[in-house]
Amino acid sequence: MATGKEILNDAKQKMAKSGDALQRTLADIRAGQANASLLNSVKVEYYGAPTPLNQVASITIPEARQLLITPYDESVLEEIEKAIYASNLGLTPQNDGSSIRLIIPQLTEDRRKELVKDVKAELEKAKVAVRNVRREAMDDLKKGNKNGDFNDDEFHDLEKKVQNETDAGIKNLEEIASAKEKELMEG
Repeated sequence: MATGKEILNDAKQKMAKSGDALQRTLADIRAGQANASLLNSVKVEYYGAPTPLNQVASITIPEARQLLITPYDESVLEEIEKAIYASNLGLTPQNDGSSIRLIIPQLTEDRRKELVKDVKAELEKAKVAVRNVRREAMDDLKKGNKNGDFNDDEFHDLEKKVQNETDAGIKNLEEIASAKEKELMEG
């Protein structure tokens, strides 16, 4: 049986992972500014295998609303272009023969509001994940208390610590989401 400290540390790590996952998910929500992470989901057919775009090309940001994709091997340029069209990013690649430019359009007010709703939905999913971690930790603590691994005082102390970690985890998620919402509304 795990000790109270192990249960607490495990819960803390899982809650931190929820914050990391939320950040990765929100990075894919376009804020009207060039960001190389927009292309994280793009896979290019390279020697018969779907390969992440960032492994076959360098991605730079020459201007605030522009991405420049320069393949390491020019023979893959057309495959990159096809992959961008297929990715449903809503961006039109401009192929100049040696690189591809992606111009990021300005977001409309309505689109910004839709994206903020998406951020709130992702935030709720992350909060549910943190609460599930809390529930699992509490169940483990109850089992440990029932089995005599720790007494009632230790149990209540650990319960408070798990709740404090949960509160901190949710506060962290809200800060991440709030920063993304601000970026979307200003972008």
